[in-house]
Amino acid sequence: MPSNAQLLQLAIATPLGAALVIALGLPKRFATKLAAVAFTVPALIALWLWAQFPAEGASHYQFLSTHDTGLAAGLGISLKLGLNGISLPMFLLAAIVGLAAGLYALRSGAERLKLYLTLLLIMHGGLLGVFASVDIFFFYFFHELALIPTFIMVGIWGGRDRNYAAMKLTIYLTVGAMLSLIGLIALYVKSGAHSFDLMALKEAIAHQGLAAATQKNIFGLLMFGFGILVSLWPLHTWAPLGYGAAPSSAAMLHAGVLKKFGLYGLIQIALPLLPAGAAWWAWKLALLAGVGNVLVVGFVTIAQRDLKQMLGYSSVMHMGYCFLGLACLSVVGTGGVVLLMVAHGLSVALLFMLATSVHHRTHTFDLAEMGGLAQKTPVLAGFFVAATMASIGLPGFANFWGELTIFVALWKFSPGLTAVAVAGVVISAIYGLRAAARIFFGPPSEQLAKVTAEHPPADLGWLERLPALILLAALLFFGFYPKALSQPVDQTLNPAPVERILPVHPSPPRT
Repeated sequence: MPSNAQLLQLAIATPLGAALVIALGLPKRFATKLAAVAFTVPALIALWLWAQFPAEGASHYQFLSTHDTGLAAGLGISLKLGLNGISLPMFLLAAIVGLAAGLYALRSGAERLKLYLTLLLIMHGGLLGVFASVDIFFFYFFHELALIPTFIMVGIWGGRDRNYAAMKLTIYLTVGAMLSLIGLIALYVKSGAHSFDLMALKEAIAHQGLAAATQKNIFGLLMFGFGILVSLWPLHTWAPLGYGAAPSSAAMLHAGVLKKFGLYGLIQIALPLLPAGAAWWAWKLALLAGVGNVLVVGFVTIAQRDLKQMLGYSSVMHMGYCFLGLACLSVVGTGGVVLLMVAHGLSVALLFMLATSVHHRTHTFDLAEMGGLAQKTPVLAGFFVAATMASIGLPGFANFWGELTIFVALWKFSPGLTAVAVAGVVISAIYGLRAAARIFFGPPSEQLAKVTAEHPPADLGWLERLPALILLAALLFFGFYPKALSQPVDQTLNPAPVERILPVHPSPPRT
């Protein structure tokens, strides 16, 4: 039996290898079967590694493997893979959402299905590589590998305004990626580690330290670079447009998983290595997230009448909670961010999938043209209402624990911003419940009545129910047993005394 380190490598290699085989001309009937296997294998391996992850010692990387690249001697670059208590939940998220997105893609009937599956598999493999990389060069490389298919898929299979959306995605995300790259290179140069290995960087910086001014500048580059990729206000406008135009499976993977790359980078790299820089930027980040992402974008979300646009703005709004948790500079706040990243990834992927299912039955995303669908599609209605409740943060779903933990940490940081964050929950309830009511309850609109008279809508079939069940089951499991995620996260964060390095109410360090 292969070792756990080999299984981790296999999880990343399987979708990438399958994409290569399909691209080389595998017949369509075999390509779909191979793709199904390639989406399933990483999920099974991720569950196995999660079960094998040690209850003690989670602060250290597990399942480590290193492969020299030829650049290692000169630049200190090596393909080093492993999981710690922070990357494990994210790796599991990528595997679960990837499986659900892949299963939904297989039944989508998309034109040029082989190309569609090839790009989705590359995206999936890249995402798994992001969260398994210990070397920050490959951490960045895998992100770019996962990002490129997004542009192509929006441009080819996207919906309304797809060309403009693809162009805007490309411009914004390229700028964000370049800023992040500059920050990572600056960290490599200033650390003196002569290595991109994250563990070596930590040791070098702990040994010789970094000047406060250097930390402030590098953290600023990473905060705005990663922030653009996460949709930090006011650099967020690419996200609703891009998700509205993206095909369903691409939107599920990007909004559910790839969007978390920036937050994950801030947690794994910026906060522990640049504590003085984080302290200087904390209040700026909190104000942008609280006032911008939560309040401004929240009210914009209420004003949306297009279902997919509403979900896109909702995703931007909920990233504000994550930024607020990071700004607290505490173990509790950072741990809550990891919980919320996983929960949001599952719930937003489910909502984007169900939004497409609604569109298939109503032929519109306009909320004003819907109504009464619950009578004809009760299973779809049940899934949508459950996903909406999860997104709002109802107890029993994983989102509740992430938001609650962030609110607890935020209260110590700023009671005023806590009030803003709680107001965001009310805003979420308004647009979420209103959307569910307009789609499924009340009388149908005249236009929908005509559409359903000609083509009576069918409820979700099992090919649509299965990916929805996978995502909903994960939301409920982590909702009722959050310790499954929080325990490894706590063990990783606590040994690195973030609260002792970073004050609860940070002030600009003296330079």
